[in-house]
Amino acid sequence: MILILKQGTNENEVETIRSKFEQQGIIIQEIKGETTRMIGFAGDTSKITEDSVMVYPCVERIMRVSEPYKLAGRKFHPETSIIDIAGKKIGGGEFSVIAGPCSVETEEQVISIAESVKSSGADFLRGGAFKPRTSPYAFKGLGADGIDLLDLARKKTGLPIVTEIMSPEYLDLFAEKVDVIQIGARNMQNFTLLRQVGELKKPVLLKRGLSSSIDELLMSAEYVFSGGTSQVILCERGIRTFETATRNTLDLSAIPVLHAKSHLPVVVDPSHATGYAHLVESMSLAAAACGADGLIIEVHNNPEKALCDGAQSIKPDVFDGLMKKITKVREAVR
Repeated sequence: MILILKQGTNENEVETIRSKFEQQGIIIQEIKGETTRMIGFAGDTSKITEDSVMVYPCVERIMRVSEPYKLAGRKFHPETSIIDIAGKKIGGGEFSVIAGPCSVETEEQVISIAESVKSSGADFLRGGAFKPRTSPYAFKGLGADGIDLLDLARKKTGLPIVTEIMSPEYLDLFAEKVDVIQIGARNMQNFTLLRQVGELKKPVLLKRGLSSSIDELLMSAEYVFSGGTSQVILCERGIRTFETATRNTLDLSAIPVLHAKSHLPVVVDPSHATGYAHLVESMSLAAAACGADGLIIEVHNNPEKALCDGAQSIKPDVFDGLMKKITKVREAVR
């Protein structure tokens, strides 16, 4: 529900409405229009009648919003969001690259890769400390020790760190030591975890589920918003189709669709989308060309011996060449 306010509405009148409806559990958000002042109501608005709102003299008219994702949608937030993380910006024309190993293995490994990707122009360091694996016998990460190694790499390089949370029991650890909390594809609809991560009020990288629609992704973003943060980055990482030539099918059309439906930045993960290192470059360039706000790329200095997803990890020298090509593609389409 959106309230269109009359010209000349003052702050006291807006505050009266805010106070009244926040007591009913409604999330209030002011919407910036070019010439019109508006207020958005999010949450369970089913019991709010037009009469209960039109009683306020400053309300000119009411507009119902059909989309279930209010806070993540453009109707409540027409301006494109730019997420600022330690001075690094994503969205609104600001392009960022997140790079690093699928999983943190050793101190030497993660620091070496961090220094390498930074020298090539990466803005963030990614690395898995807790790894969701299909097989119960596969390497599942170093856990809290892996977070400590990422923290050490951040101190060495200055790169903010991005890593995935798997369980609410580590919320305090992530709140203290992680710059961007990643929600993986398997947890995209873990609604309790989404809300709890939102309560930390830290930036969240939300990956699309393997078989999830775009609207389902946006509803998951809405859960994060409802927890209390507005710093959400959406990630297209490929979806499951009948095709077996690649690990997943990279849905590049999701980028402009998400930009039309939502104000949130969209990054692309070509590593998980394809599953093959030799496809990462072409899909990265395609993502940059069709409007992605950034990339998250797996880089490993010795993919053949990687403990996780070595087949889709590119080497530092390949990453360096790719970064130069990305710059040229963005200049060409700008």
